[in-house]
Amino acid sequence: MTITIHSSFLPHLDPDASLAFYRNLLEFEVRLDVGSGTMRWITLGAPGQPDTNVVLQPPTCDPGLTEAEQATIADLMAKGSYAALNLASDDLDGLFARLEGAGVEIVQEPKDQPYGLRDAAVRDPAGNLIRIQAKEA
Repeated sequence: MTITIHSSFLPHLDPDASLAFYRNLLEFEVRLDVGSGTMRWITLGAPGQPDTNVVLQPPTCDPGLTEAEQATIADLMAKGSYAALNLASDDLDGLFARLEGAGVEIVQEPKDQPYGLRDAAVRDPAGNLIRIQAKEA
Protein backbone atom coordinates (compact mmCIF):
# COMPACT_ATOMS: atom_id res chain seq x y z
CA MET A 1 0.00 0.00 0.00
CA THR A 2 1.20 3.49 -0.90
CA ILE A 3 -0.14 6.68 0.64
CA THR A 4 0.79 10.06 -0.79
CA ILE A 5 -0.16 13.62 0.00
CA HIS A 6 -2.59 14.74 -2.68
CA SER A 7 -3.90 18.10 -1.50
CA SER A 8 -3.45 20.45 1.42
CA PHE A 9 -5.84 23.33 1.97
CA LEU A 10 -5.04 26.93 2.86
CA PRO A 11 -7.57 29.70 3.33
CA HIS A 12 -7.60 32.81 1.18
CA LEU A 13 -9.30 36.14 1.71
CA ASP A 14 -8.55 37.62 -1.70
CA PRO A 15 -8.26 34.92 -4.38
CA ASP A 16 -6.55 37.21 -6.89
CA ALA A 17 -3.89 38.35 -4.39
CA SER A 18 -3.29 34.76 -3.28
CA LEU A 19 -3.12 33.57 -6.87
CA ALA A 20 -0.54 36.25 -7.68
CA PHE A 21 1.55 35.25 -4.65
CA TYR A 22 1.61 31.51 -5.37
CA ARG A 23 1.71 31.70 -9.18
CA ASN A 24 3.90 34.75 -9.76
CA LEU A 25 6.23 34.77 -6.76
CA LEU A 26 6.50 31.08 -5.86
CA GLU A 27 6.05 30.03 -9.51
CA PHE A 28 3.43 27.38 -8.75
CA GLU A 29 1.37 26.01 -11.63
CA VAL A 30 -2.37 26.70 -11.62
CA ARG A 31 -4.11 23.36 -11.99
CA LEU A 32 -7.72 24.29 -11.34
CA ASP A 33 -9.60 27.52 -10.65
CA VAL A 34 -13.31 27.09 -9.91
CA GLY A 35 -16.00 29.35 -8.52
CA SER A 36 -16.24 33.10 -8.72
CA GLY A 37 -15.67 36.20 -6.63
CA THR A 38 -14.41 35.33 -3.17
CA MET A 39 -15.93 31.84 -3.44
CA ARG A 40 -13.07 30.41 -5.52
CA TRP A 41 -11.10 27.23 -5.03
CA ILE A 42 -7.68 27.49 -6.69
CA THR A 43 -5.55 24.38 -6.98
CA LEU A 44 -1.83 24.97 -7.50
CA GLY A 45 1.36 22.98 -7.26
CA ALA A 46 5.07 23.08 -7.78
CA PRO A 47 6.28 22.26 -11.28
CA GLY A 48 7.45 18.66 -11.48
CA GLN A 49 5.14 17.58 -8.65
CA PRO A 50 1.86 16.94 -10.45
CA ASP A 51 0.40 14.78 -7.69
CA THR A 52 0.92 17.23 -4.81
CA ASN A 53 -1.43 20.20 -4.62
CA VAL A 54 -2.22 23.22 -2.50
CA VAL A 55 -5.85 24.25 -2.65
CA LEU A 56 -6.65 27.85 -1.76
CA GLN A 57 -10.20 28.02 -0.45
CA PRO A 58 -12.58 30.47 1.20
CA PRO A 59 -11.99 30.04 4.96
CA THR A 60 -15.63 29.92 6.00
CA CYS A 61 -17.16 28.08 3.05
CA ASP A 62 -18.45 25.22 5.22
CA PRO A 63 -22.19 25.88 5.67
CA GLY A 64 -22.05 24.07 9.02
CA LEU A 65 -19.90 26.74 10.66
CA THR A 66 -21.62 28.91 13.21
CA GLU A 67 -21.14 32.68 13.25
CA ALA A 68 -18.97 32.26 16.35
CA GLU A 69 -16.78 29.71 14.56
CA GLN A 70 -16.49 31.99 11.54
CA ALA A 71 -15.44 34.83 13.85
CA THR A 72 -12.83 32.59 15.50
CA ILE A 73 -11.39 31.67 12.11
CA ALA A 74 -11.26 35.35 11.10
CA ASP A 75 -9.48 36.21 14.38
CA LEU A 76 -6.92 33.43 13.94
CA MET A 77 -6.28 34.42 10.33
CA ALA A 78 -5.79 38.06 11.36
CA LYS A 79 -3.13 36.92 13.83
CA GLY A 80 -1.51 34.74 11.16
CA SER A 81 -1.95 31.62 13.26
CA TYR A 82 -4.69 29.73 11.42
CA ALA A 83 -2.77 27.87 8.71
CA ALA A 84 0.79 27.23 7.56
CA LEU A 85 2.73 25.60 4.76
CA ASN A 86 6.34 24.37 4.76
CA LEU A 87 8.24 24.51 1.48
CA ALA A 88 11.81 23.80 0.41
CA SER A 89 13.91 25.62 -2.18
CA ASP A 90 17.26 24.92 -3.80
CA ASP A 91 17.83 28.72 -3.74
CA LEU A 92 16.45 29.94 -0.43
CA ASP A 93 18.33 33.24 -0.50
CA GLY A 94 17.30 34.04 -4.08
CA LEU A 95 13.66 33.20 -3.39
CA PHE A 96 13.71 35.22 -0.18
CA ALA A 97 15.15 38.23 -2.04
CA ARG A 98 12.37 37.96 -4.66
CA LEU A 99 9.67 37.79 -1.96
CA GLU A 100 11.17 40.65 0.03
CA GLY A 101 11.50 42.76 -3.12
CA ALA A 102 7.82 42.19 -3.88
CA GLY A 103 6.84 43.57 -0.48
CA VAL A 104 5.78 40.26 1.05
CA GLU A 105 5.40 40.35 4.84
CA ILE A 106 8.63 38.98 6.33
CA VAL A 107 8.43 36.89 9.50
CA GLN A 108 12.03 35.64 9.58
CA GLU A 109 14.99 36.30 7.31
CA PRO A 110 17.03 33.26 6.20
CA LYS A 111 18.68 31.83 9.29
CA ASP A 112 20.72 28.79 10.27
CA GLN A 113 18.64 27.00 12.89
CA PRO A 114 20.21 25.13 15.83
CA TYR A 115 18.45 21.93 14.69
CA GLY A 116 20.36 21.87 11.41
CA LEU A 117 18.10 23.61 8.89
CA ARG A 118 18.48 26.96 7.20
CA ASP A 119 15.08 28.55 6.69
CA ALA A 120 13.04 31.73 6.36
CA ALA A 121 9.40 32.60 6.92
CA VAL A 122 6.90 34.95 5.28
CA ARG A 123 3.14 35.42 5.25
CA ASP A 124 0.97 35.02 2.17
CA PRO A 125 -1.75 37.61 1.42
CA ALA A 126 -4.22 35.81 3.74
CA GLY A 127 -1.73 35.78 6.64
CA ASN A 128 -0.84 32.09 6.32
CA LEU A 129 2.67 31.34 7.58
CA ILE A 130 4.91 30.09 4.79
CA ARG A 131 8.20 28.60 6.02
CA ILE A 132 10.81 27.87 3.37
CA GLN A 133 13.83 25.74 4.12
CA ALA A 134 16.95 25.31 2.03
CA LYS A 135 17.08 21.99 0.21
CA GLU A 136 20.23 20.06 0.92
CA ALA A 137 22.42 19.77 -2.15
